[in-house]
Amino acid sequence: MRKRHGERLLFEIDTLTIEAAAGYVLTGVNGAGKSTLLRMFAGLERCEACTVEFDGERLPLHPYPAALRKAIVFVHQHPIMFSTSVFHNIAYGLLARGESKRAVAPVVEAAMHWAGVEHLRDTDPTRLSGGEKQRVALARARVLQPRLLLLDEPTANLDGPAREQVMALIPTLLDAGGSVVMACHDRDLIGLPGIHRLKLRDGRLEYR
Repeated sequence: MRKRHGERLLFEIDTLTIEAAAGYVLTGVNGAGKSTLLRMFAGLERCEACTVEFDGERLPLHPYPAALRKAIVFVHQHPIMFSTSVFHNIAYGLLARGESKRAVAPVVEAAMHWAGVEHLRDTDPTRLSGGEKQRVALARARVLQPRLLLLDEPTANLDGPAREQVMALIPTLLDAGGSVVMACHDRDLIGLPGIHRLKLRDGRLEYR
């Protein structure tokens, strides 16, 4: 896995193994390529000559395969919200997959309860705080039951209480059976029990 910015080689990674139902933090200095690496896995940025092994099958990351599009969900540091309602934002992915409104409703209600945003059900997300948006984004990702959830700086720029609320959700995402990779600098996230550490340094990936 290789990525260049112009003439500069951002990183070159021979192998990265992500175990099922495991949590990882991806650390490194600003500009090391943490967000870029996650975006490549999510098909949001082109990957040069990259392949992955998924369910025993070797797949290219370009063009991005449908199997990975369903299995991998990326949550941006500053989540984009539709100017509708919290409920609709969480429901959107399931409805886009063709699920009926009747089937989606109880799933979304449970996700809002999980994220602690049920009182915001009919609120326009553009009026939410940063912490509330992050919890809505996590709920929106969770209902899709991803095999791999990619979080880009999930606690960055959040105040104390909002940060703690988001942090409390991370272990429960792992309990659902998927894997989570978080790009972050947050020492408390890095120190969560059972979380493996990956570090991008000088274009190489180190396992800690």
